[in-house]
Amino acid sequence: MTRPEIEGKAGETSGTPVSDAPSENWVDRYAPAWALPYLRLARADRPVGFCLLALPCFWSVALAGLHTGAAYPDPGLLMLFAIGAIAMRGAGCTYNDIVDREIDVKVARTRARPLPSGQISIKGALAFLAGQCLVGLGVLLSLNQFSIWLGFAVIPIVALYPFMKRISHWPQAVLGLAFNWGALMGWAAVTGVLDWAPVALYVGAVAWTVGYDTIYAHQDREDDALIGMKSTALRFGDDTKYWLSGFYAVTIVAMGLSGWLAGGGALFFTGLAFACGQFLWQIATLDIDNAENCLARFRSNRDFGLIVFFAILADMTLASFL
Repeated sequence: MTRPEIEGKAGETSGTPVSDAPSENWVDRYAPAWALPYLRLARADRPVGFCLLALPCFWSVALAGLHTGAAYPDPGLLMLFAIGAIAMRGAGCTYNDIVDREIDVKVARTRARPLPSGQISIKGALAFLAGQCLVGLGVLLSLNQFSIWLGFAVIPIVALYPFMKRISHWPQAVLGLAFNWGALMGWAAVTGVLDWAPVALYVGAVAWTVGYDTIYAHQDREDDALIGMKSTALRFGDDTKYWLSGFYAVTIVAMGLSGWLAGGGALFFTGLAFACGQFLWQIATLDIDNAENCLARFRSNRDFGLIVFFAILADMTLASFL
């Protein structure tokens, strides 16, 4: 691939669907024309990112409920974290695109995004970012005081993330630190403190994100190398499956430790075994040279997250009858 093929003209992509959005997604089908660029900027046309941000929050709320003897997770907290995940995932994507707008125009997969293609101005994006952050702040202020301070603590990590690909092959690790803060927040929102169970959950979730975002980054491997960006996909290269095996092993062990510390039982560990099987499928069927294959394996991590969540729910239900 040559540089002219990568760069193209931003205006040529204006109004076209983003390449890695699901076909026939609800945004492209139903959103009014005025809202379409903003919904794309927030990645509303790719809801898997919301799931990957919300699920660690849900795991943590559920594990805290299991630890405290609840029969089910607090539905009010789950709703708050769902709203917060929608708002803050959109805010994070908006901020990332503001920082990366001059890079995104050079990459085939991203040059149709609203900012590099000129569909939204910088002022419009900043105003949209502020609105999403206000929604996230409203959710945060609905939690207990410890959770509020804990929520503010992640801001420097979020701010740092878009710049890491310029200086390190490990931006996926920084994304993991930011994207899985909910693994700490959920427990804190239920109990008002932190404990070793959510810390172990956080470690496992960070390793999970390094794994799935490495798969995602393989879509841009050639373009990133050409324009000087770095990623774990470039760092791992043909050894990606070995690295994934290691990171996913850390995920399973750390999540198992978290469940054990929270009082998890047979149903939780049975579910975790099924989740491990999902990881094995990802690794066995991954083709790092096939962008569609990588995108499908990346998206399948929503299934992994749901398996873990429902395993915790099943254990909570069983424990409530014993």
